[in-house]
Amino acid sequence: MKPLALLVLVAALLPLPASAALSPFYDSAEKIETILGSGAVAAALHQAPLRSIENTGTRADGADEWTVRTQECDLVVYLIAVPPDGPGMTTYTLDVPKGCD
Repeated sequence: MKPLALLVLVAALLPLPASAALSPFYDSAEKIETILGSGAVAAALHQAPLRSIENTGTRADGADEWTVRTQECDLVVYLIAVPPDGPGMTTYTLDVPKGCD
């Protein structure tokens, strides 16, 4: 076998780093879990039952804007992506700029 062909064969058999990207469905689920798991969101909504959670845009700094609706309130929250240091999935921190009045 020629040296170049052997090198190509060996390179093809080497393990590649695993990709940790989530599908858009699971990434959205991670974002919604972050919102629903937040005590700050529960307090801002005065523990009212939810009507909907909707992705409503992107803030100028790139944070995802989400609107959490109850019968009495539309609460806007922002999710800031926290990429992993190595292999792993992106997690999110939550910014709740103001509560419901």
